[in-house]
Amino acid sequence: MKKVILILSVLAFVACGGDKKESKEKESSKTEKAEKKTEGGRKKNSKGIGPVTELKLPETIDESMAAEGKKVFDAKCTACHKPDKKYIGPAPKGVTKRRSPEWIMNMILNPEEMLEKDPIAKQLYRDNNGAVMANQDLTKEEARQVLEYFRTLE
Repeated sequence: MKKVILILSVLAFVACGGDKKESKEKESSKTEKAEKKTEGGRKKNSKGIGPVTELKLPETIDESMAAEGKKVFDAKCTACHKPDKKYIGPAPKGVTKRRSPEWIMNMILNPEEMLEKDPIAKQLYRDNNGAVMANQDLTKEEARQVLEYFRTLE
């Protein structure tokens, strides 16, 4: 009888240890996935969600395009953004070093879906006290001009 109790105790101990190990592995796996998801969303190569899937910027800045972009920015964006300091929204200065051109264009052109689904946009929303990026209905050409203007702010 003592042998049976001893064997059952050993089996129960092994079985409990196995669950803990499996549980720890599951927890570790969830954490790694969350970290990867967060890291992946924060990488500069994230393209965001929207109509722009590929955009290669030339090495040199197109000054006339940037001048047009400044006009668009001044007319439609300065109510919430200041070029070099946080206002209601974040400052665009340095954004081209933090985000891909595609992400920037998609944030300008598709802010509603970006705020709903993109992890970086969601974090920006939280970081800016729930201030929603308004859709200014810019054309792709206007958004590209604004992006070129942002390149001059570096």
